[in-house]
Amino acid sequence: MTKLTPIESEFATTEEAEAYDAWFRTKVEARMAKKTPGIPHDVAMARMQKIIDRRKQA
Repeated sequence: MTKLTPIESEFATTEEAEAYDAWFRTKVEARMAKKTPGIPHDVAMARMQKIIDRRKQA
């Protein structure tokens, strides 16, 4: 188990980093394999702007 410093990585060990990388790649590959359309960029950005605006008002 190789320890990592916060300057090198957000993970404590290389094993944690590798496990996260494997999980993330699995998620991305699964989404790319789906045939359903994704959310258009402008729709996603509009949704995020609503969230930001609500947080600013709170």
